[in-house]
Amino acid sequence: MPEFIAENSVGIVTSKHHHFDTPLELESGRTLLEYDIAYETYGELNSTKSNAILICHALSSDHHAAGYYSLNDKKPGWWENHIGPNKPIDTNKFFVVCTNTLGHCKGSTGPKSINPETDKPYGPDFPIVSVKDWVKSQARLAKVLNIDKWNAVIGGSLGGMQVMQWAIDYPDQLNHAVIIAAASKLSAQNIAFNEVARQAILSDPEFHKGHYYEHGVVPRRGLMLARMLGHITYLSDDAMRAKFGRELREGKLNYGFDVEFQVESYLRYQGKSFVDRFDANSYLLMTKALDYFDPASHFNDDLSLAFRKTKAKFFIISFSSDWRFSPERSLEILKSLTDAGKNVTYVSVEADQGHDAFLLPIPFYQDIFSAYMKRISNITPSLCQ
Repeated sequence: MPEFIAENSVGIVTSKHHHFDTPLELESGRTLLEYDIAYETYGELNSTKSNAILICHALSSDHHAAGYYSLNDKKPGWWENHIGPNKPIDTNKFFVVCTNTLGHCKGSTGPKSINPETDKPYGPDFPIVSVKDWVKSQARLAKVLNIDKWNAVIGGSLGGMQVMQWAIDYPDQLNHAVIIAAASKLSAQNIAFNEVARQAILSDPEFHKGHYYEHGVVPRRGLMLARMLGHITYLSDDAMRAKFGRELREGKLNYGFDVEFQVESYLRYQGKSFVDRFDANSYLLMTKALDYFDPASHFNDDLSLAFRKTKAKFFIISFSSDWRFSPERSLEILKSLTDAGKNVTYVSVEADQGHDAFLLPIPFYQDIFSAYMKRISNITPSLCQ
């Protein structure tokens, strides 16, 4: 293995695709007549199919959760810190699957895909998709992979919402639900952040009502601003102060409107790099899925009723400085689960990195995550067969 690839990495991986001809009826009332799901797998499925783990990704990440695509690929998957040999999600023990959500832009059918009815990209005509729709499509992929039951479904942020939906909609198809830095629904403030981000995209002159593919342009400025706004919410005030403070880029004030502070330079870099790897129409769809998620709304606004028929054991992790999905939101999930009489473990991790903490190799976080996953692997039969 090349020097830059650590021994505890899954190494070189390949993205896979499965085409579905069976129509998918969506929560919006519309139907996808056919679609593709992109996914990756790490580790080996054991003979009893009892060691399968599903990873659900967050808004701007995708199915490339671990490893590298080539020897020239210097950046690993987004959860490389947590997936691999002897890591919390140990690929020596588990068969790990991560899928790309519908409506995304990294392989699964989405706005950039060709609409079979028009032979043109869907663009803004791609239907609104929900967390419930994603879970339904993931359940269909599980059948393709010959997995009857996940040992665990795991996700952070928007991925944690998918975990909850899995436990509610398919109670017999998972043993454990690991919900990290998530909420059972967005606060008004979070919906407001998403709306400002969407308006930045929608008001870009190059957006062309979502048909920018046909014009050969990209709403770069709008998408860049949306990402800059989002990135601010992923960090804590302490993290930004520690990383940037009020440090000046050139060591002096220039009394103008160009970049002067290091934090401004950082945000512009994050925004510009995001434009090169994400699609504006997909960003609109993903933020709407976040806004719409509210499983209690189907149960008279009682989250404990939503969890009443779940059978999984739950593990919830929050982070002290996460103000996007604060510990209070995790405690709401905890209370609803305990009110429903469910088996649940909760840990709040002291961390100053904000919402992004769930992505990082924080020692206590990794220790408790590893301990829970080891307990799962120790009670899973026939792992070595």
